[in-house]
Amino acid sequence: MQRIVPALVAVPWVVALAATAAAAPRIEPLTQDGLPNVQAARAVVMDADTGAVLYARQPSEVAAIASTGKIFVAMVVRARAIDLDAVTEITEVDRMYAKGGARTRLAVGHGFRNLDLLRAMLIASDNRAPTALGRAVGLSPEQLVAAMNSRAAALGLVQTRFTDPSGLRGNVSTASEMALALRAALADPVLAEILATPEVTVRSHHRRPHRIFYRNTNVALHRDQYLVTGGKTGYTTAAGYCLLISARAAGRDVIMVFLGEQHKMTRFGDFGRVMAWLSAAEGPALLADQGEPEGSADDDGGSMAQVGVAAAR
Repeated sequence: MQRIVPALVAVPWVVALAATAAAAPRIEPLTQDGLPNVQAARAVVMDADTGAVLYARQPSEVAAIASTGKIFVAMVVRARAIDLDAVTEITEVDRMYAKGGARTRLAVGHGFRNLDLLRAMLIASDNRAPTALGRAVGLSPEQLVAAMNSRAAALGLVQTRFTDPSGLRGNVSTASEMALALRAALADPVLAEILATPEVTVRSHHRRPHRIFYRNTNVALHRDQYLVTGGKTGYTTAAGYCLLISARAAGRDVIMVFLGEQHKMTRFGDFGRVMAWLSAAEGPALLADQGEPEGSADDDGGSMAQVGVAAAR
């Protein structure tokens, strides 16, 4: 019997995907100067313990920060001793302030433990959570924004400014200041644990409760190549793709900020390139040999030390 072999049919989206992959330029891991080939418009790599800047690219340029600013909501409500086990109901106010953002899974009329709202906000960047968390500590949306600005000022972040709880409209900072902000957030053990959580399931309080599975938008947390200790992603058209991330590299804890990426996954590629650079023998040697180049100094008023800075040109 003759065996009939079915003809291969070219599926249009598969062909297009293959063509895109073939056309995508390969990004070299290092520049000609031996620095990590970071693609972000603005970036900072900082030693978490000393505050020394290990790499910088336009670190003081003010730009939109999208949902990465939600770490300030978390710091504000924690400073106000939010009851993590108390339940807060999602309201029409939360729906209104989240309008225009990504799909939410926090249904109006459902209550959630405040701990779970923090998880929804920091793990999956749900835009209904910030105003609900503010309400849990007695703050209106406007008061929450004011408290976020006060928190930034208390940290010495003079270029960081909030106009919106979720980051959908406004909210600006610099790479340098967001590195300091992430370091402050990670100093809180509750927030540090959430920011390092790969996935979690939460349950609403309702006569027909919802079970919601959240997977962290920080892709690096789902890979085993490096020890990632926390982070927060963000995206709006104005901000581009953004990433705040902390990790252990070459025996030190580092914080990285990548703002203004053009593509969703490039921010994680930047993280990988920096980690490889820090882990290589020549990385630490380069840092020890480099002086502070012109234009790399921090003029943002933050308490960030400038020691052995490697600056991208």
